[in-house]
Formats: sequence, structure tokens, C-alpha cells
Amino acid sequence: MTMSRALERTEAVAEPTGQAPVAAPAPQANSTFFRQPLAPILTAMGVTVLVVLAIGFARTNGLVAALWGAGGLALALWLRGGRGLAYDCGFGVLIAAGVLAGEFLVGNGPALSLMFTVANLMEIALAVVLTRRLVTGLHVDSVEGLARFLTICAVAPLPAALFSAVALDMMVGADLLDSLRIWWTGHALGFAVLGVFGLTLRRSHMRILRRPVRLAEGLFLIGMIVAACYAIFSRLSLPYGFLLLPLLVIMAVRFRVIGIAWALLIVAVMAIGGTMAGNGPYYSFTPEERALLGQLLVLLGYMPIVMVAALLEERDRLTERAREGRARAERASAAKSRLLANVAHEIKSPIGGVIGIGELWAGGQLGATTPSQVEMAQMLVKTARQVEALTHDLLDVARAEAGAVKVDLRPTEVVGVLEDVRRSLLLNPDAAAMRIEVVAVGDALVARADSQRLTQVVGNLASNAVKYGASGGQVLLRAAWRGDRVRIDVVDRGPGLSVEKQAQLFEPFNRLGLERSTIEGHGVGLTLAKRLIELQGGEIGVVSAPGEGATFWVELPGA
Repeated sequence: MTMSRALERTEAVAEPTGQAPVAAPAPQANSTFFRQPLAPILTAMGVTVLVVLAIGFARTNGLVAALWGAGGLALALWLRGGRGLAYDCGFGVLIAAGVLAGEFLVGNGPALSLMFTVANLMEIALAVVLTRRLVTGLHVDSVEGLARFLTICAVAPLPAALFSAVALDMMVGADLLDSLRIWWTGHALGFAVLGVFGLTLRRSHMRILRRPVRLAEGLFLIGMIVAACYAIFSRLSLPYGFLLLPLLVIMAVRFRVIGIAWALLIVAVMAIGGTMAGNGPYYSFTPEERALLGQLLVLLGYMPIVMVAALLEERDRLTERAREGRARAERASAAKSRLLANVAHEIKSPIGGVIGIGELWAGGQLGATTPSQVEMAQMLVKTARQVEALTHDLLDVARAEAGAVKVDLRPTEVVGVLEDVRRSLLLNPDAAAMRIEVVAVGDALVARADSQRLTQVVGNLASNAVKYGASGGQVLLRAAWRGDRVRIDVVDRGPGLSVEKQAQLFEPFNRLGLERSTIEGHGVGLTLAKRLIELQGGEIGVVSAPGEGATFWVELPGA
């Protein structure tokens, strides 16, 4: 005797093994509903109604209940309600009373009614415990959260299915494996469909329907899905099954998890109900085979779209977080730029005074001076000029990051810029013993750039090549075409840079461990150079290896 035969009403036994495809009463979108004092009582009443409808529908359509919605409704509302031992015990008692009342109303005997009530409560409680422990925040709108919840929906009914199968075998002689399969598939699917639906009823999800246009779009899509399900799974049994999947995908794309949860609930009820009633594509199979095929259709054909919706919603959240993080970073950068500008401006005036006094002192205009005092005055002026140069760089960096630097882009003869930089370098005492060359590869090397800013950048790169690559004895300034762009290379034969140091080159105030060396610098020149080149629509980078020197390159659009 199979489990489905136990659904027949006899004088002694009648058994609710599964749920008819009847939609559970949807909770309100406002989450405060789930914490109302009457919520557990209303849940118990809903469970009773679903039990009666499920078993009644099953008895008139092949004696197999393929979607057990009572457990799904109880699970969703229990999770969305409160917590604590007193609340859980009270809610559990009410759910048990609801199931037991439904069993009695459909005419099941005391023994079967009690057995099925215990089994239902067992699986619902297990699902609640597992979901609370494994699904963070009860959120099923992420891939990980949804995957965990669906796994719980598959695992939680197993102990109850085994318990009921053994009990039915002992009480009415039902086939053990048949009873186990029917219970597990119907109850697991009920958990998944109604559980996801209930857990997605949140304010954050319902906000998408506040705009009238979006609400109208959602109602239109729901109407299309209902019409498609009716055409496919009603007595019409039209061969339009291919229409349903695109509609569900559109619903997932447009309304994410909340939309597909509504749609999946409708599809599960109509598809499984119609299939069990002998309609749709599986009308030629036996009742139990129709139930199984209907379940597989929902599980394998439509349920994966929920995962797609969760993936899209998770992507939306990550995009929003990235947007917020970028906005915070921009605000922080703007504040830093203002601070740099203010500090540099405040330093500028007193440093000018220090330079003036030092020069007067060194020139003997403040009175007689000894040679050591002259040397000290010159050191003071040199140090002050270094600070003055730093303030200018800081002001330039702050203006560049704030977008206050204006560039005048026009055709610029690149070789002329390199010659200007070479002549300037020759005035640098540090370059006296070095060979500085300019090489032009190709004709008409004209870039679209700001000549003043480009000279500033190339001059900075060439000065660095002299300071840090002096051991090589040579600096090469080279220009050539690279496709439709002009490339400028500043090459030195110095010690080179490791990959780790190359990654830190353009960080402000990072001198790559040379802070205590005798080489002067502040670590802002390359940061400024990068920003100035980007403002001109170009790129800057470096190619180097330890012991092989370094090549700093700049590429600008050709003109």
C-alpha cells in the first residue's frame, strides 16, 4: 500500500502527506506585521486552512499532495516573528494546534493526526533552528544566503519524512520508500517556495513598487505569468510552455528577488496544481508520476531563476557600496587637498621672510659676519628654498586633485620640450659629470599637450634620473611615435627598481626607503607628474629591473 492511498478517507485513517497547490496568504510587506500579537494566531489559522485545502485537493486529484504549503507558511512567519524560548514555545504550540485542527477537519483519525502533527512540527522547528544559525540576518537576497536556505529546505524535511514513512508502514502498511519520497519532495518544495516568498517581504524590497510606473509594470508581468500558466496548465493545455521561462527571467531582472518570489509562488501553485489535476504536458502519466514531474519542473526549470535574481541583487548592493565608497574617498581627497593647500599657503609667506633674512645675513647687510656665519646663512637659505619648493609642489598637487589646474592643450613640438629640459639640466651641478642626450625617432613629433606642464613633468623625471641614476653616468631623453600617440622616454643607467618599489612609485610622500639618504626630495614630484599627465589625456609609467636602470615613459595623444 503506497503513502498516497493513506490519503483516502476511511473510518479509521486518512492522512495528509502533502499540500495541494494552494497559495498561502501573503504576509504584509511591513515587517511590523510579523511582530503583532495576533501574528502567531493568524499563522496557525492559515496553517489549518492550508492543511484542509491540501488534503482535500489531493483526495480529488490522485491522492498525492505535491506542494505542502502549511510548513512553508509556518517557517516564514516563525522566522520573521520574534525570538526567545517563550516565543518559540508559544509559536510551536500554535502551529501544532493548527496542523492538528486541519487533520481533524479533513477526517483523519487521532493516531494519524497526532503522528502527522509531530512530524510537521519536527521539520518546521528544525528548519527554523538551521536557518537562524546558518543564514545571516535571514537574508535570502544574496547568492550565499539563498544557497544556504535552499539547502536547509532540502535537509530539514528528511527526519520527518523518515519518521512518517516508518509510522505509515507500521500503521497502514504504506510503502516505505514511496512514502519517504512523497513527503520529502512536497514538503521541501513548500519550504523553498513559501519560505523564500516570506523572507523577501521586506521594506527594502518593497520600495521598488512605490513608483506607480514600476507597480504597473510589476502587475503587468504578474498578469502575463498568470495567463501563461493558465494557458499551459489549465484544461486548455496549450503548448506554450516556452513562454513562461522568458517571463520569469524578465521578472527576475526587473524586480530581483521579491519579483521572482511572487512569480515562483504563482507558478508553483498553478503548475503543480494543474499537473496533478491531469492538465498540462504530463496528462498521460499516472497521478504520482504527474506530481513528481510537476515538482521537478518547478525545481529544475524555474527555481534556478531565483539564484539569478539573488546574484543580480547582490551585484546591485556591491555596486551601491562601491559608489558610496568612491564618494567617501572623493570627499576625503577633497578635504586632504584643501588641507594641503591651506598648509602650503600658510608656510609660503614665512619661508619667504626666512629666505630674505638669510640672504641679507649672508651678504653682510645685517652687520659684520664671520665665514662660519656666512656658511650657516647659506645653509639656512638652501633649506628654506627646499621647503619653498615643497610648498609649491604641495599647492600644485592640491590644485590638481581638486581639478583646479587648467591645462591649455594645443599642438606641442615634443623635441623642443626635451631640448629645453636638457639645457636646464646642464645648469644643475649634479649633472656636470653626466652625458645627457636627446634622441628623436621619427618626424613631426607633435603631441596635443600643455607645453608648460609637459616641460614641468619631463623636467621632474629628468631631475630624478640625474639624482637617482647618477651612477650610470648617462641620461637619455627620447621621443618616438607609438601608434597615434607620442611617447617620451627618460632613461637612466642607475641601479633600477624592483617590482615592489615600482608599485609604490606614484604614492605621495613615498620615497621608497630613501628618506634618510643624502639625496634631496619629498616624494610628491611623481604624484604631481602623474596627475598632470592624466589631465592632458596621457599616461605615465615605468619599466625597470634591479641593476638595469629605469625608463620612465609618458604617452600623449598625437596632434
